Amino acid sequence: MAKKPADTLIDHLKPQLGQELHVGPWLTIDQERIDKFADVTGDLQWIHIDPERARKESPYGATVAHGYLTLSLLPYLTESNHPDFFQKNYPGMRMRVNYGTNRVRFPSPVLAGSKIRARTVLQSTERVGEAVQIVYLITVDIENGKKPACVAEFVARVYP
Repeated sequence: MAKKPADTLIDHLKPQLGQELHVGPWLTIDQERIDKFADVTGDLQWIHIDPERARKESPYGATVAHGYLTLSLLPYLTESNHPDFFQKNYPGMRMRVNYGTNRVRFPSPVLAGSKIRARTVLQSTERVGEAVQIVYLITVDIENGKKPACVAEFVARVYP
């Protein structure tokens, strides 16, 4: 009897468990991007959008990106929205949905003008009905930073 697509995908992924699968490109987080995110979300706190006040009053001496801006950039930073990503990583499957995050932390702020990138490790994979649930540990580095900007367990479900 032929294997089901979900089982074939799990077999494909098993050797990669615990492995770093991808290191994404560096992305500069400039004030314009921070301001646009503030406008869209309505989070207009001065620490994000007032460079002069942040320079004087913030413990960081500059404006900082919203933590949720960093989180929202995960598809770009992991390059999981690239057209070739899906077939390369999920052979035989037709659809992937973002199921959620298990744990998200923002250990270090992203100052305006900083560069960030994501590193992705395959944490687990399991069958859920006809789908395959995959958990990735994503760490967003700050160039020359001592701590990451974000650490998140991202959960995806992939369907045949």
